[in-house]
Amino acid sequence: MSAAMKEFPDSPLTGQSTRVWPPISVIMPVLNEERHLREAVRQVLAQRYDGPIEVVLAIGPSQDRTQEVADALAAEDPRVTVVPNPTGRTPNALNAAIGASRNGIIARVDGHAMLPEDYLRVAVETLESTGADNVGGIMAAEGVTPFEQAVARAMTSKIGVGNARFHTGGQAGPADTVYLGVFRREALERVGGYDEHFQRAQDWEMNHRIRETGGLVWFQPRMRVSYRPRPNVRALAKQYFHYGRWRRVVARTHEGTINLRYLAPPLAVAAMLLGVLISPFYWPGLLIPGAYLAAILAGSLATGRGLPTAALARLPLVYATMHLSWGWGFLTSPPGLSKAPRPAHTTPSTPTPPA
Repeated sequence: MSAAMKEFPDSPLTGQSTRVWPPISVIMPVLNEERHLREAVRQVLAQRYDGPIEVVLAIGPSQDRTQEVADALAAEDPRVTVVPNPTGRTPNALNAAIGASRNGIIARVDGHAMLPEDYLRVAVETLESTGADNVGGIMAAEGVTPFEQAVARAMTSKIGVGNARFHTGGQAGPADTVYLGVFRREALERVGGYDEHFQRAQDWEMNHRIRETGGLVWFQPRMRVSYRPRPNVRALAKQYFHYGRWRRVVARTHEGTINLRYLAPPLAVAAMLLGVLISPFYWPGLLIPGAYLAAILAGSLATGRGLPTAALARLPLVYATMHLSWGWGFLTSPPGLSKAPRPAHTTPSTPTPPA
């Protein structure tokens, strides 16, 4: 147990141990979050956690009143600090916030995330009991509109996202990556923080480097964070297109990190395109997209039980949008987005704290 995580001996008056909870820095990359930021920060500061908490907001060039809301929060509570993120990019914001933070445990939280009240307590207990460098839990998608409800169901099913436990749940244990994350600062310093080259997939990529340098990433299903899905087909397609595009960049950068789960969508897209292209000359080619459509309809019926009728009707469209957008993004990922592969166990430079 580290010096920051300790417990005093039994008190002679009560016979009970007096727990000393380590201070935590909560870092939040924020862009266009006027509607949700105040409530998100309130939920962090209201955590049922007995140690000190600071919140560092890295604010990008927003098109709403996000900056004003953040400045007001900092003026109201000395535990809140605001730093600029001129690029507006998530990995840059995270590194800026890490550089401005002070504590040995760093929790990443998004500007619209809604944390359960024991989130930080469970995270620290898990760090202590496992010796992990990073712990995280479930991205609990919850929808309001019929389309959002369909996306939420797809994002928590294996048909939609494979066997990723931070989507679908499962037993606690070692993992490739987790949602958000609560880190030991020394682990972030060891790998040099987030790689700012990766506009997306920066969490997976950094967790890979943590594991490559001997660290442990731990999935803790008790750490459940509410997540609001994209509200329409266009936004969902854009999200998954960029997921697929940047996941291929990760695969080019870190050899051996791709597997069948990631290859299934691009293989399906390629097969269906081939089937359509050959169908004028060989009509059975249409059986390939037909088989996919039949599988999606059957999978929607199997996984959509309990959904309102309007949400169930949208579920096949949601599955197809997620699969085809991810697969097309992967297939069309430009080689120019890639960076030179990094040798294993190489420590990149530590991000420079903001002035």
